[in-house]
Amino acid sequence: MPAAKKTQKNISEARKEIFKTTNGIRSEFPSDLKPMLATLIDEPFDEPGWIYEVKWDGYRALAYLNKGEVDIRSRNNKSFNEKFYAVYEALKRWKINAVVDGEIIVTNEKGISNFGNLQSWRSEADGELVFYLFDLLWLDGYDLTKLPLTKRKEILLSIAPHTNTIRISESFDAGATEFFELAKKMGLEGIIAKKEGSIYIPDNRSKEWLKIKTGKRQEVVIGGYTNNEGSKKAFSALLVGVFENDKLLYTGKIGTGFTQIVQQEMLKQFKPLVTGKCPFTFVPDINKPSRFRPNPPQATATWLKPKLICEVSYAEITSDGVMRHPSFEGMRTDKKANEVIMEKVTNAAVVVKGNGQKSKELKDKDQPAGKLFQPSKSVERKSLLNPKDESQTRNINGHDITFNNLSKIYYPPANGNKKVTKRDVVNYYYQVAPFMLPYMKDRPQTLIRYPNGIEGESFYQKDVTGKVPEWIKQFPYHSEAGGKRNFLICTDEASLLLIASMGGLEMHPWSSRISKPGNPDWCIIDIDPADKTTFAQVIKAAQVTHDVLNAIDVPSYCKTSGATGIHIYIPLGAKYTYEDSKEFGRVLAKIIHAKIPAFTSIERLTINRQGKMYIDFLQNRPQATLAAPYSLRPKPGATVSMPLDWEEVKPGLKMKQFTIFNAVDRIKEQGDIFKGVLGKGINLKQVLKKIDSVFGTPA
Repeated sequence: MPAAKKTQKNISEARKEIFKTTNGIRSEFPSDLKPMLATLIDEPFDEPGWIYEVKWDGYRALAYLNKGEVDIRSRNNKSFNEKFYAVYEALKRWKINAVVDGEIIVTNEKGISNFGNLQSWRSEADGELVFYLFDLLWLDGYDLTKLPLTKRKEILLSIAPHTNTIRISESFDAGATEFFELAKKMGLEGIIAKKEGSIYIPDNRSKEWLKIKTGKRQEVVIGGYTNNEGSKKAFSALLVGVFENDKLLYTGKIGTGFTQIVQQEMLKQFKPLVTGKCPFTFVPDINKPSRFRPNPPQATATWLKPKLICEVSYAEITSDGVMRHPSFEGMRTDKKANEVIMEKVTNAAVVVKGNGQKSKELKDKDQPAGKLFQPSKSVERKSLLNPKDESQTRNINGHDITFNNLSKIYYPPANGNKKVTKRDVVNYYYQVAPFMLPYMKDRPQTLIRYPNGIEGESFYQKDVTGKVPEWIKQFPYHSEAGGKRNFLICTDEASLLLIASMGGLEMHPWSSRISKPGNPDWCIIDIDPADKTTFAQVIKAAQVTHDVLNAIDVPSYCKTSGATGIHIYIPLGAKYTYEDSKEFGRVLAKIIHAKIPAFTSIERLTINRQGKMYIDFLQNRPQATLAAPYSLRPKPGATVSMPLDWEEVKPGLKMKQFTIFNAVDRIKEQGDIFKGVLGKGINLKQVLKKIDSVFGTPA
């Protein structure tokens, strides 16, 4: 049964169950709910009638899904739709009318959440985003908040989509103490205990939901920052506090847990909040010595309006209310600053008034780790750049690259496709980089730049001396003008994406690598149509070329040019010179032309071709380049130079079949079918003998 029909069937069954349980009490779609909260207690307990979940280290979120519309909101009713667009898109695909409660996290390779990674998440390149659902508040016209928790969870489980992005937060009814110890060993923030029969009371901190933390964590309000004398850091420490009776109480300095990039991003948030007035109840002594630092560096303070929140971990609170050994964990945007108070810990025995009976022991078969922590199922690349920010800095291969003007249109709408922006181009090259790099790596590049898209002016650039970052590797060459000249060498993903960020819509690598600059890895036959020839004739010429090569037992690989022609590559294995490759190509071109002379030519000068298709073998020269496999081309519709199976080279083939919009899916499905061109290469001496025996010496 298709997933959509299965979901609808489950919803229908759930409605019957709701009607039976609640006497059919219907409700309008809610527009503004606030989540139910848990009370902090000091230690785990084992009592019957409770179930236990992981305390996910992320952002609490309610998702409203109704009539095809989706709205994800934080605890303080802030929209998460753009910030966590991957979750938003996944929820859009879940065709349901419901309100669900859960936690948005970023998982590591073991499936465990990390708040710092979530706080710095900008795109899928930063980690796998997951929305863990743990409650269902409204479904298809019915209010479920008065149902017992176990019933709500049962219904949620029956309708959940169970995708890699939308998951159910598993719960267990046994072994809380052992579960807590497991949480500590795995570095989790803590666990949540919930009464099986608890109803959902929005905007209420309930004692029927309890949280037990494995370490000390606290949300704090940022009231300023310090700069130490002589320090080159963006700032030295944060000055933080919590509210009590509408007054901001100072709780200490936070000087660890930041990266330089995070600090720079925080400074941008601080700038509009700078004030001349200290926001704390008293001005803290930021230069106070300690027994460990009797002569601390002299610092100055910059005060901020108390609007921003961050989360810290710490060892303990001193008698004067200051945190010991605090460490920055990340910024929080899911609540209001005036709601941040010092969280009080309640004694578990006071809250949980059980009968002393122990819960079931956690048997091997009940061990939760396998269910709770799902490693990432997806190894597919998605986006490097998020769909919102106009300027984004990403660290790639250890290098910071800033991508600017990301909404600039590189390809206007064409052929029924939407526009393509600079952001789309960079994301495309990020996705295809693993497949494309073998044809780019360690090769000098001729840059063809389109800084204003295909409708703007373009220019060639060979020399990049002084025009690229220092980490870019360069290859020297001599020009008639004299002076130092250098080609850019693509060495890794960072250099490939830098080319894209410079407006390099299409990639043009040498046929040889810098280890053997005079020895190409392949020989190329470029079938280049003229004005008077058709693409059907291009296909015919490619088929004839394939037949010729098959007749002499030479492997060949073809791709669309992405413009008007077809490129055919023959592996040489860097065993021969460019001159050898060119002369081999000349021999092949003569044979091909002899078979279809009516519409082909091997004349170098256009005027001598008489409007016929050119069988171009002169691309096999030093520094001559063609668009790389998987490269975009500057043509309407954002076509791609796409490798083909020879069976695809037949009437009906069209360039517009392969574009930025479908290329990635094709590549993921087929893999790199062009990789044979990087094999050990032909034995040219034997191949020439075979040509002589099969075709004779070409005229």
